[in-house]
Parts: sequence; structure tokens; C-alpha cells
Amino acid sequence: MTKRIELTVSEHGAGQRLDAFLGADPRIGSRSSAGRLVERGRVEVDGHPAKKSQTLSAGQRVTVETDATPGATDPCEPAVPFRVAYEDDDLLVVDKPAGLVVHPAPGNPTGTLAQALRDRAAGGSAERPGIVHRLDKLTSGLLVVAKSDLVLRKLQEALQRREVKREYLALVSGRPQSQSGTIDAPLGRDRRAPEQVAVRADSDREAVTHFEVAEELPHHTLLTVRLETGRTHQIRAHLAAIGLPVSGDETYGVSGDLGLDRQFLHAAVLEFVHPVSGAPISVESRLPEDLSAALERARATN
Repeated sequence: MTKRIELTVSEHGAGQRLDAFLGADPRIGSRSSAGRLVERGRVEVDGHPAKKSQTLSAGQRVTVETDATPGATDPCEPAVPFRVAYEDDDLLVVDKPAGLVVHPAPGNPTGTLAQALRDRAAGGSAERPGIVHRLDKLTSGLLVVAKSDLVLRKLQEALQRREVKREYLALVSGRPQSQSGTIDAPLGRDRRAPEQVAVRADSDREAVTHFEVAEELPHHTLLTVRLETGRTHQIRAHLAAIGLPVSGDETYGVSGDLGLDRQFLHAAVLEFVHPVSGAPISVESRLPEDLSAALERARATN
């Protein structure tokens, strides 16, 4: 049985998107639930079919037909929360915490970012709608998600043309021989450990990583790393190959280093040209608390 909810937009609600306005009502439960109701044609504004992105004005009447259970938990929400660092009608940039898987895979069939965003993203496959690029489960930071097939295709093309700037912060054990450098070495599956990648001269998977010293510490170095290509585990495998393993990385680096329970790798900067408006988009993410604490420990080490 459906239930009819009638709301009048107050001065406080004026200027909000419709899905955000409805999502704040406990009878609806979340913004994603509100978005689904709009897409099903069960929401009207002043008697007219609504769009979830439309901006509301004070005094407008919003009518919702819903069978949602009050206070129900939205099954799309991931077990680990995430922050939206930027959003418009065409795309959003997510600030992903460590521990959140980007899309379903063996061993992680549910509770993924792709499932959490399924009502705000579009394009691509049903399993990973709108996902332009990914981050490893234990890597934190920024990634861009498309809201349509057109935007997804244009962002993927920009990635292929190497027009998307992806800059990471990585704390490594040791010190590079120069203040900056480029690792141009193809990566392929490690024959001894198929779940890992390794530098292989016979691989056709081109991989290019640029790095620059951001801070020299007693036994570690904080690097700014920029991806030119985006292979699986690229930064971690490339840095390990030149004798600079990432701190806390149990696969390629120094497990448990500085008290870390994951690799010190954070996607800190994402810059690209908006595929629809042509405007430059630049988003930054600060180091999360666990990495900031590890950095302070590295600075204090004698």
C-alpha cells in the first residue's frame, strides 16, 4: 500500500535540490531513496512531474507517493561512509575512505561504492555504473563518477588522452636518488604471485609514473606521485621496483611500518576539464587521520 506525503517548501528549504529536500524527511529516509521515487514518477511539484535536480522555491507544494518504511535503512548505503567532494548534474567526485571497495568483485559482492551510488551515477555496466577509474580498497582519496553514458565516455576518453591529472601522496621507506623522476616500465601479472603485478619487459601493459620529493624524513620520504597511466597497483609496484616500498603496504612494501594497517597512499588531487561545460575542475583531499598520524611518527623518528 502506498502512502501519500504532502510537503510545502519553507524559506529554509528554498534553493535546495528536490532529492536533497526530500531525503531530509525521515519518512523517505535518504537522498538516494528520494531520487528513485522521482525517477519512478511518484513525485510532483505543484502538480507537475518532477526532476530530482530541480531547485525548489519557497511555497511550492511537493507531493510524494511512497511505500517506504519510516526510518528504513537504504540498502544502497555502504558500510563505510564516504564524502562527496564535488557534484553537479553531470558528475560527482567522491572522497573514498580506505576500506571501501569501488565495485563488486569476488570476496566483496556487496557494500561497494558503485552500489551506494547507483541512484546518482549512470553509464557503463550495471555492476559499476558511472565508474570512470578506481582506487584499491585500502587506498583513500578522490575518484570521479559519471551520471550519464555521454559523460562517462568523454571522461574515459580524457583519461586515455592523459588529460586527467591524478596526483597522490605516498610515504615510502628510503630516499630516491633524485628529487624527481619518471618510472616508465610495463607491468604484468607476477608469474610467481598471480594476484600481484610486477615489472615485466615482455608485457604490453604500458605504465608510466612520475614522482617528486615533497618532504625528506629521517628514514622515509613523502612523495608526490602523478599517474600517466592507470594500471592495477601501478604506484605500489613501480615504487617497490626502484627500492622505495610504500609504508604499510603488506603486498609490495613494509607491512605494519609506522603502525599503519594499510598502505600510505592517498589520491589527493584530481583535475580535469568538465566534459559538458568545458570549465576546469580541481578538487583536493586532505590526508586522513591515520596517514597524518603516521606522517608525524615518521617525522619524529630518529
